[in-house]
Amino acid sequence: MLDWRSINTVLLDMDGTLLDLHYDNHFWLDHLPKRYAQVHGLDPKQAQLKLEKEIDAHRGTLEWYCLDFWAEALQLDILAILREIEGRIALRPHTEAFLQGLQQLQKPTFLVTNAHRLGLDHKLEITGIGRWFDDIISSHDYGHAKESEHFWHALRKEVGFDPERTLFVDDNQSVLAAAQDYGIANLLCIRQPDSRGPRREVTDFPAIHHFDEIMALETGATHTGQG
Repeated sequence: MLDWRSINTVLLDMDGTLLDLHYDNHFWLDHLPKRYAQVHGLDPKQAQLKLEKEIDAHRGTLEWYCLDFWAEALQLDILAILREIEGRIALRPHTEAFLQGLQQLQKPTFLVTNAHRLGLDHKLEITGIGRWFDDIISSHDYGHAKESEHFWHALRKEVGFDPERTLFVDDNQSVLAAAQDYGIANLLCIRQPDSRGPRREVTDFPAIHHFDEIMALETGATHTGQG
């Protein structure tokens, strides 16, 4: 059960939670390797393998999410290349209705993302969802990714949330595990962050497909799916 009466603060991830992860997956796995190959005169397959190796080496670190880091490492204008496919940026179903419901219930709601500020601002510009949040926090502001306990200490110092009365929703199970270790009591995972990807089996955390399953209603509690 998810009892909204017991929740004072809501923390929401962005990519794969509020926004369709298809845009990011397409960029990093398909579009960027092609552009990298074109700019540097590489064989497309060779460029893709090289990028996959580089990206995997930094997975889970702040650098993995840092556009400045990749712009320097790859000698590319990453933000310009991101904008080439901005038409793929899209909200996941029921996102705005869910955010509106939280606002009506006067639940303090924070966007908490590993996205670099340049990419974050671009997505906020395209989607307009920034208006629903009390504040927008990038892990780059703290120098630690959400996978690190240092991030959660810094976030609590700034936001002042009570872990026992906080809901955190994310599509990344490593991030959810870090939040769980910190003591956040109400955790939800997104089953299908990429609309064109598989619907995942999630066993370590309660999981939902779309936000209509936990829509904030003044009548009280709603159910969440498990697995």
